[in-house]
Amino acid sequence: MNPTPNIDTPTNATVVHRRYVAFSDAHYAGNLVDGAFALKLFGDVGTNLSIEVDGHEGLFAGYSSVEFLAPIRGGDVVEAQATLVTKGNRSRTIDFELRVTCRAADDTGRSRVLDEPIIAVRARGTGVLPKDA
Repeated sequence: MNPTPNIDTPTNATVVHRRYVAFSDAHYAGNLVDGAFALKLFGDVGTNLSIEVDGHEGLFAGYSSVEFLAPIRGGDVVEAQATLVTKGNRSRTIDFELRVTCRAADDTGRSRVLDEPIIAVRARGTGVLPKDA
């Protein structure tokens, strides 16, 4: 892999991670998982995107928006997606989306693949490359 930034990277570069949400991740009534769970996954998928686009982990500066749209529960399978929206000299605008693709049917271990993923969280944030990167 070329360690130098790829200036020709299209602004629609996308990375997706999938993950099973353990029942032990649920902390609230109704088997709900806290919103910080999604933000951690966004950090992981955003770092992956930065490595693929720039050959460097980069640094995350902050979110300009975060929307919690639907619950995430223990037993879910989720997809965290990061998409490069704009690429400046050192800054990167990234859109994030967390979708629930599978959901536990009950407490017996039965689960089902959802016909349509549920969009649980959307966010937009800014990553930056350090000067020496």
